[in-house]
Amino acid sequence: MLQPATIKFLKDLKKNNHRDWFEKNRKQYEAAKDDFAGLVQTVIEKFGKKDEAIASLNAKACMFRINRDVRFSKNKDPYKSNMGASFSKGGKKSPLAGYYFHCEPGNSFVGGGLWMPEVDGLKKLRQEIDYNFDDFKKIIGGKKFVATYEKLGDSEGTSLSRPPKGYEADNPAIEYIKMKSFVSMTPVTDAELTDKNLVKKITDAFEALQPFIAFINHALEG
Repeated sequence: MLQPATIKFLKDLKKNNHRDWFEKNRKQYEAAKDDFAGLVQTVIEKFGKKDEAIASLNAKACMFRINRDVRFSKNKDPYKSNMGASFSKGGKKSPLAGYYFHCEPGNSFVGGGLWMPEVDGLKKLRQEIDYNFDDFKKIIGGKKFVATYEKLGDSEGTSLSRPPKGYEADNPAIEYIKMKSFVSMTPVTDAELTDKNLVKKITDAFEALQPFIAFINHALEG
């Protein structure tokens, strides 16, 4: 579970997103960061027993900085109003599929997958889906997967309007071959953020996604 003070800090930061306020409240930020890091480390230790690919990670390797990169954004707020962690083989900068937890009051979620892979990786994954579509269907149609995520996410704008080169429109897997991003998420309420069962909520969601992650990474790593 996270401490109520951590959630309060994120709410206050969203209302006061400027450097002066942040510096005056740096102690609260450091406490919130340590609280979140403790949660992330616990998740690694718990779920690492089921997925050895993340067992050797530590919280620092998974957590994203709270500072925003505003160079190419119209939104010049210097800080994120969330804390996030990516649990992937090799850490948060890994090109492989992995799990993700996003803590943002009013908009928290857990899940994972592979977000907008590079061209080479996307080609490999499309080929894997095409060659092993029966296995892929069983994974995203599995009881745990469906109960947790309902279906494989397909955010607006992340699928091609036409089949990619080399694939026909009548391919049974074309709905998934056209995807450019392969991610599923399930919401986490504000009440769940401070509940004693938060770690279980996260690890259960990761477990439901594990066969999907394994399928993707098998395609990417060969």
